[in-house]
Amino acid sequence: MKINGNFNKLQDSYLFFNIAQKTSEFLKKNPGAPIIKMGIGDVTLPLPQACVDAMKKACDEMGVKETFRGYCDYEGYEFLRQAIADYYKEYGVDVSVDEIFVSDGAKSDVGNILDIFSDENTVLIPDPVYPVYVDTNIMAGRKILYIDANESNGFTPEPDYNVKADIIYLCSPNNPTGAVYDRAGLKKWVDYANAQDAVILFDAAYEAFIEDKDLPHSIFEIEGAKTCAIEFCSFSKTAGFTGTRCGYTVIPKELVREGRKIGELWLRRQSTKYNGTAYIIQRGAEAVFTPEGRAQIKENIDYYKRNTAILSEALSAKGIQYFGGKNSPYVWLKCPNNMKSWEFFDYLLTKCYIVGTPGSGFGKNGEGFLRLTGFGSYENTLIAAERIKNTL
Repeated sequence: MKINGNFNKLQDSYLFFNIAQKTSEFLKKNPGAPIIKMGIGDVTLPLPQACVDAMKKACDEMGVKETFRGYCDYEGYEFLRQAIADYYKEYGVDVSVDEIFVSDGAKSDVGNILDIFSDENTVLIPDPVYPVYVDTNIMAGRKILYIDANESNGFTPEPDYNVKADIIYLCSPNNPTGAVYDRAGLKKWVDYANAQDAVILFDAAYEAFIEDKDLPHSIFEIEGAKTCAIEFCSFSKTAGFTGTRCGYTVIPKELVREGRKIGELWLRRQSTKYNGTAYIIQRGAEAVFTPEGRAQIKENIDYYKRNTAILSEALSAKGIQYFGGKNSPYVWLKCPNNMKSWEFFDYLLTKCYIVGTPGSGFGKNGEGFLRLTGFGSYENTLIAAERIKNTL
């Protein structure tokens, strides 16, 4: 018996585990320290009441013989997929119900989608990047190429036709930098992917935070994307489903490689390895798209946006350069005084009692940066902003 040797190529522990461990060690030495956690991208507001009510009703249905549900359709219940399809129409995107696949979250799908692609494929990933993109491909033993995202290109790099890639990762609004591609920027990537016969894995988990009407919410708003892209979305940041788990993946019928429809391969994979998202959860997700759900979710997202605005104002007041803070729940700040990422992490922790995420944990181009999240409470964000103003 042999283990998958590719796991030996991974870092010993996950970035956010390291942050939690460092924070725990600090608290052991400084019990009672008023720590404010602004590192991990977990939400703090409760689920929208419309979602809670829908799940309560679904729970009652599961206790009655006539309305009990067992195994669901592998691609998700049609009532939820239809609600998602109708949502896409608001952005001028025509997506059919059978092109939508419901799951337990975008993170799972971003990793699991690799099952249907050859390990011989070359992967192109922007740096800095959400660690899951890198780690899942290391686990599979794929060749990984990186494209630099940095200050000079606003952390929205353009494709290089001298580079041959088969699988391309894009995230917009971006985690960790908060940068958002405009239509022209995404069009360049779509044209590149079609020219290369590549597939773009487009992570749109934060699309609900986009407020600029000129910025695309979906890659399928871009002409030509349906022949080269797969889109991943999540209810985690949109509606607070981080602990409830639900997301979806959109694979157009036009996406075909080697004579096979990619959507059919994905359904084959899911029907073998996944038994579907719980009925109760899917009813809660459906409520996201009701008028009541939409209003409540907007209120929550506006709450988080206010937090990022507070952080942005505090950084501006201290003359600290940052990216994001708008159209995104993240603020990507440049560490002052040329400090390294982990060095500034320690400084914020010990001097301000604030926990951030070191940029170097997202790749080499993240060195010298740190990510703060607007997902905390309003009260804690105000306190954190004052600590930043008074200490940095």
